[in-house]
Amino acid sequence: MNKPSIPKGTRDFLPVEMVRRNYIFDTIKAVFKKYGFLPIETPAMEKLTTLTGKYGEEGDQLIFKILDRGEKLANRLESLKNPNQGEKNAEFLLCEQALRYDLTVPFARYVVQHQNEISFPFKRYQIQPVWRADRPQKGRYREFYQCDADVVGTDSILCEIEIVQMIDEILDLLRIEDFTIKLNNRKVLTGIAEVIGEKEKLLDITVALDKLDKIGEDGVVRELQLRGVSERSIELVKPLFSISGDASKRIEQISDILSKSPIGLKGVEEIRFIMDHIADLGLKKAKLEFDVTLARGLNYYTGAIFEVIANQASVGSICGGGRYDNLTGIFGLKDVSGVGISFGADRIYDVLTEMNLFPELEEETPQILFVNFGNEEATHCLKLLQKVRAQGINSELYPTAAKLKKQMNYADSKGFRYAALVGSDEINSGTIRIKEMTTGNQSEVSIDDLINLVRE
Repeated sequence: MNKPSIPKGTRDFLPVEMVRRNYIFDTIKAVFKKYGFLPIETPAMEKLTTLTGKYGEEGDQLIFKILDRGEKLANRLESLKNPNQGEKNAEFLLCEQALRYDLTVPFARYVVQHQNEISFPFKRYQIQPVWRADRPQKGRYREFYQCDADVVGTDSILCEIEIVQMIDEILDLLRIEDFTIKLNNRKVLTGIAEVIGEKEKLLDITVALDKLDKIGEDGVVRELQLRGVSERSIELVKPLFSISGDASKRIEQISDILSKSPIGLKGVEEIRFIMDHIADLGLKKAKLEFDVTLARGLNYYTGAIFEVIANQASVGSICGGGRYDNLTGIFGLKDVSGVGISFGADRIYDVLTEMNLFPELEEETPQILFVNFGNEEATHCLKLLQKVRAQGINSELYPTAAKLKKQMNYADSKGFRYAALVGSDEINSGTIRIKEMTTGNQSEVSIDDLINLVRE
């Protein structure tokens, strides 16, 4: 008999973990709704052709593909015997569907498919799992939840300002004190590729720069060399690593570097617009930082890009996003710009756990266990339970008249605040004997007193 197990990179969640996860989801959802975003859902599966070619070479390799079945698979396997079929085409021959890699590309497909049923600009939020065929490690899972909010149908940079405000408000509500919102613009990266004479290597440069935090400057240089970027161009890239100072000084330095690139200067202007407005509006806790080496290695970004780091935690990025101008165009709807942000709920969970930031979520935990002394007593307790539950108090009756020690152990293990003991004497007197589980103190109260006690 095989030992029960689950695939690597996936997890089961105990009730206490789900209470905490729902706290994260509910906090994020409440802010999304406050800013006017509406909920949607999309299928776990998408057509493979919908997903491929949107995430870059490395991203495409991490898409979980779903093998066809039955006669269709047999026919496709037969076609593979054709010597003209390359290995790369084999995946497409054997797989028509794949698990979604993120929520953004399926959202772009959704917008195009439902364009006549929605009003633009369209603001949606979506909280669902995604899957990546990645190597599992700390803070990196194969199945995880993303919490996305996007606006499509407008190129107004006021949307980016609201995204910064949402990030700040959500993480403040989650009690994360020290976090940085890193900001860059893909137009700036395009300008850099232009001025160093490697415009055709934009994606290679983007992928390399995106690894700076993981592999350091020397690692980025080696990555650029492996990707065929010339030594002369690499020398021109190196000054980017030393850009420093406050936002205005960093913007001034990159403006000088990009002085001969109109698209690069356009990106700088967009960054300045966001930074100036946020400086005027103020933030609760976030530090907004212009980081010229921030790249976000997804192919579809065309404007502002964001990444959020919890500075005191060992977990990496907990949130990211950006502006995309051409994503719906891939599916046939051109000239529809969008911008969005994605919170990694699992990484946020790890941060809150590591830093002991979860509050006591008593409203999610059971409050009262009615002890079962027998049929007559249980019938009486069912009526009391109706009154308690009508007041929104989580409570239950132990299902059998088991030994008292067993029932009290159950109450303790589930974290009940009170045990309610109702025997024949209590039925006759119309009272309830309650035991406070943390202290062991006991007292007799009425049903109304019990309800008020729990509420207090």
